[in-house]
Amino acid sequence: MIDDISRELGTVLTLAAPVNPAETWWDRILAGFTHAPSPQVTGTELAVVILFAVAVSLPRASWRYFGLLATVTHELGHAFAALMTGQRLGGIRLSLDHSGTTTTYSRGGLPAAWSTFWGYPVPAVVGSVMVWCGFNGWGPAAMSVGTLVLLASVVFLRNGIGLLITAATVLAASLLVLFVPAEFNGHVMIALGLALLVAAVRDLGKLANVHLRHRHRMPTSDAYLLYRATKVPAVIWIAAFAAVVAGSWWVAWQPVAEVLAVAFAQAARTA
Repeated sequence: MIDDISRELGTVLTLAAPVNPAETWWDRILAGFTHAPSPQVTGTELAVVILFAVAVSLPRASWRYFGLLATVTHELGHAFAALMTGQRLGGIRLSLDHSGTTTTYSRGGLPAAWSTFWGYPVPAVVGSVMVWCGFNGWGPAAMSVGTLVLLASVVFLRNGIGLLITAATVLAASLLVLFVPAEFNGHVMIALGLALLVAAVRDLGKLANVHLRHRHRMPTSDAYLLYRATKVPAVIWIAAFAAVVAGSWWVAWQPVAEVLAVAFAQAARTA
């Protein structure tokens, strides 16, 4: 009898114990590194997701905010490419006008060109990875990795606005980790991944526009900086950016096309 009362009292005390948000967050992060069942994605859902991706990336009102995520991803691409080639990373600066600067120090021209290249294509590459993870049961892992990378990037930021932008992004990612059920993470990753893919196309168009119509802004262009470093014309570099973005779209579109094909076939049978 006493043992039963003790067990019940222990259960009550456990339930009444205050929840530690940081511990819960970390538990959710760790729990994300497991394979989950692949989500059941319908054609209707994909149609809504595609509309969402366009809605956050194309209109100016929504792009003002979502474009900051694309900028963060762009600059982290430069930073990661620099670190993987042994360069010293001086820091990252972000602005609310979607501009950013990643300062690196290298003794060779090739490593510098490598890190400069991996800016514009990176949102598309990351977007395609997120879509693939979402469809294949790795949505929770993608969410955990993305949150940790964003959190780690804080140590490389060198301006207040950059800290504010990244802190807001980390907060949003953390809220997703805490409150989105694991079985729904795949759907979230598909939506965010497609949105980043659309954002990459928009940014690529903006870059081309700088070289065609706003040539006074060319000194800030990655393609121009690559031209200065390698003497390879900027148009070649823009074409290389476009090739990586197109390849990322092709990878991401494979599972999307399968779902849409099934949806169209079902609609044809019921028509």
